Amino acid sequence: MKKSKGASKGKGVFRTAILVLCGLVVGFNIYTANANNLVGEQLPMPFGYGAAVVLSGSMEPELSTGDLIIVKETADVKLKDIVVFQDGRSLVVHRIVSISEDDVVTKGDANNVADQPIELADVKGKVVFSVPAIGTLVNLFKTPIGVLLTIIIAVALIEIPRRREMAKDEEERKKIIEEIKRLKEEQF
Repeated sequence: MKKSKGASKGKGVFRTAILVLCGLVVGFNIYTANANNLVGEQLPMPFGYGAAVVLSGSMEPELSTGDLIIVKETADVKLKDIVVFQDGRSLVVHRIVSISEDDVVTKGDANNVADQPIELADVKGKVVFSVPAIGTLVNLFKTPIGVLLTIIIAVALIEIPRRREMAKDEEERKKIIEEIKRLKEEQF
């Protein structure tokens, strides 16, 4: 039995996609760990964009705990923009309620009191997009167990179909050998 080239090619593309995804997850984790631990940067922004997970309900109902936010690095912020700034080793995601030439005052939508003014230069960027609840899954992938789980799933998604193919090929090979034996016996 001859395998179709399209089916084999599709499986190869799938395996490659899984390996690339696994590599991206592991690479991203290494990159962010280095940014966090070596430089103290809580929101690395390669190519001018970064991703973070909302950790509190201070921006409810606009942003909820566990939402994934995409932040664009920019100094061009205005009143009512939702911005991200680093406060010590923590990131804060709040809305600008007052802005001057050098300072901004932010406040969480669900908070009663505004934050202390911060320098405009301390604003990392503004939130340009959010994905509800997916941040919880993203945070899982950042843990050592999440990375290990990603690798195990990737290996399983690649190895299980490969083993099935090998078993099928072995079964076909045995059938061919049996057919050859049968034909040889008929000749004599």
